[in-house]
Amino acid sequence: MNRVKDIIKNNKLGLDIKKGNFGIEKESVRVKKDGRLADTPHPEIFGDKAKHPFITVDFSESQMELITPAEKSVKEAYDFLRNIHEVVSMNLKDEYLWSQSVPPILPDDKDIPIAKFSQNRELEIYREKLGEKYGRKKQLLSGIHFNFSFDDEFLEELYTLLKPSEDFKEFKNEIYLKISRNYFKYGWMIIYLLGASPVVHETYLQKCLDKMKKYNGETYYFEDIVSFRNSSCGYRNKDEFFVDYKNVESYIESLNNLINQNIISSPKEYYSPIRLKTKNTKEILNELKNSGVEYLEFRSIDLNPFSKIGIEELDLEFLHLFILFLYLKDDEEFTEKDYFRYLKNQELLANNGNSKDFKLICCEDTEVSPREYSLILIDEIEKELKNIEAFTEKDRKILEFQRNKILSKSLYTEAVLKGVKEKGFVNLHIGLAEKYLEEMKSTSYTLKGYEDFELSTQILLKDAIKNGVKFKILDRGENFISLEKNGKVEYIKQATKTSLDSYVTMLIMENKVVTKKLLKDNGVVVPDGRDYSDIDLAKSDYRKYSAGTVIKPKSTNFGLGITIFKDEFSKEDYDKAIDIAFKEDSSILIEKFVKGKEYRIFVIDGEVVGVLHRVPANVMGDGKKSIEELVAEKNLDPLRGEGYKTPLEKIKLGEAEKMFLKAQGLDFKYIPEKNEVVYLRENSNISTGGDSLDFTDEILDVYKQIAIQSAAAVGAKICGVDMMIEDLKEENPKGNYAIIELNFNPAIHIHCYPYRGKNRNLGEKILKALGYIN
Repeated sequence: MNRVKDIIKNNKLGLDIKKGNFGIEKESVRVKKDGRLADTPHPEIFGDKAKHPFITVDFSESQMELITPAEKSVKEAYDFLRNIHEVVSMNLKDEYLWSQSVPPILPDDKDIPIAKFSQNRELEIYREKLGEKYGRKKQLLSGIHFNFSFDDEFLEELYTLLKPSEDFKEFKNEIYLKISRNYFKYGWMIIYLLGASPVVHETYLQKCLDKMKKYNGETYYFEDIVSFRNSSCGYRNKDEFFVDYKNVESYIESLNNLINQNIISSPKEYYSPIRLKTKNTKEILNELKNSGVEYLEFRSIDLNPFSKIGIEELDLEFLHLFILFLYLKDDEEFTEKDYFRYLKNQELLANNGNSKDFKLICCEDTEVSPREYSLILIDEIEKELKNIEAFTEKDRKILEFQRNKILSKSLYTEAVLKGVKEKGFVNLHIGLAEKYLEEMKSTSYTLKGYEDFELSTQILLKDAIKNGVKFKILDRGENFISLEKNGKVEYIKQATKTSLDSYVTMLIMENKVVTKKLLKDNGVVVPDGRDYSDIDLAKSDYRKYSAGTVIKPKSTNFGLGITIFKDEFSKEDYDKAIDIAFKEDSSILIEKFVKGKEYRIFVIDGEVVGVLHRVPANVMGDGKKSIEELVAEKNLDPLRGEGYKTPLEKIKLGEAEKMFLKAQGLDFKYIPEKNEVVYLRENSNISTGGDSLDFTDEILDVYKQIAIQSAAAVGAKICGVDMMIEDLKEENPKGNYAIIELNFNPAIHIHCYPYRGKNRNLGEKILKALGYIN
């Protein structure tokens, strides 16, 4: 092993032991608002639980399992879990995800609903047998499973450098088996540091309650307990038996013998703190034999009620460093006696770890307190990483987080006991669930770990998670992604550029001159006007235009470069507007201004799915602050940001705003009267600081049909139709409307998170149009 350390330390080719694959599986039961187990079926909104890659069930129909894909860092896996957890929590009706590993208030054992699989009766039969053998209540104990494997490139390069006698499969197997053996020896520390289930409700298994003491109210506990889930009454096999981790063949033989003796029914029933895993979970023993160990599953982690999603990122980062330590740590003999001694250590620690007198049996003749030994091991982790020159400032913070828990006596168990004593078992955990849900709602538009994406893309990805559509990031800067479900793959840019629309359709909508001609040819009303590609010619035609003139680039989106003159204007202002428009494009349009209010009508596949009235950027006076100060104040709203990553954009004070205020006889220093509304632009784009008001249910069908007709005129499946309507209640459209623009890449976030109105769920509607939702 020293040779391995030397190679990692001295390798100059970038051999990185920290590169790996990380996944998280989280079990949580659904509860009613009064803390009782939810008896409702798995929510239909998440689709087929047997096929959903991220949201399924465990033992019970009431026990959800959230599964991340394998990610390249702990943070990415953690963020993905946050997103799944948020999607589930936000879509439950009158229910919460229970934030504790031990179950809530339970009904009689027979009334706990076993997970239903209409297409696979075997899955139900397996659960029925587990319920009979262990009791359904025990099966509701929930936790976190952490999946880890080293990066393949790291293992292959290490194998090449070491040149071992065995083949690569055996080499890789031995690495994971060594970690497993050491985890049995030292894994008690994970229970000690992450244990958070010290009490159980009085509706739990009576045979367990009979061994416990009353804590307070409706709860029982083992005095000095760290983790009920990992305790003698927790999630463990009914019988004691030995599984040999000497090599993969011994491991497979051990499990096959147990199955043949009817001690367990399948490898899934081996409730070990660590499992050898393969990608094919159905034929795991055959796959282990043929392909070897693909990854390790660590299973001793309690749900942490004080974390919004049940686990702290720093705890997972620590587990990663701990795994590296288990690999770097010298290997020792691992006999059947050792196996049982280490398992007993973990059980005793889970039951009695908070006792001042409790000692771990760390070796044949030495006893030590878990507090003291944990500090020693944390120091050893640091030492091992420093020895291979892989210790960073981030690692220091990760280890310091654990040291501080121990030294300040702020382990999660102690916090739970204190909370239960002060608030009661149910009130503590329901209160936390309610608090977390409100926090999620306040930033529900963001996708954690993808905040650099445009908000429309974040929304589409969040809806993909909800509906079991896998995705890959192809180009972050371009918001370019791929979607996949049941073998169907689609490529999407910026949420709405899809295969549904042809390239020529996009070019038509991008070119406002061509768009106007096609709309007019199809009987759709558009503003009169002409285009210019010569800036001098455009400026020389000043006298052809008067009040009611719009100057805009020919081929841009987001309202950029647009100036609207409702009233008369000077040659100086006209020339400035020409310059602003030509900054955005090589050609511009000068059109007649159309009276009325502007509405963005979103069309998908021949259906209007959202309508917004966009109010131009504005401020309301208080009689004290200037326009400049009021804008700065309004921009503090957390819904406002920059780069289309929030529902609303910050208001900017530039040339366009300066000119518009000048036309009103105002400037940035003007102090509006109390409740006086001052508009800063004529155009109402959200991208220029406007407010969004949902009008989907208010607009008449006749105008929706015109929008559908407009999209069809250019062959667009996804289209944002900008329509001016003078009188929204006028059923006769003649002389009452005009289409001023079609958008080939319309933002969906303004319809999902309007300043006022309903979420129109356009992400799901796009997925439906692409064939991912029925």
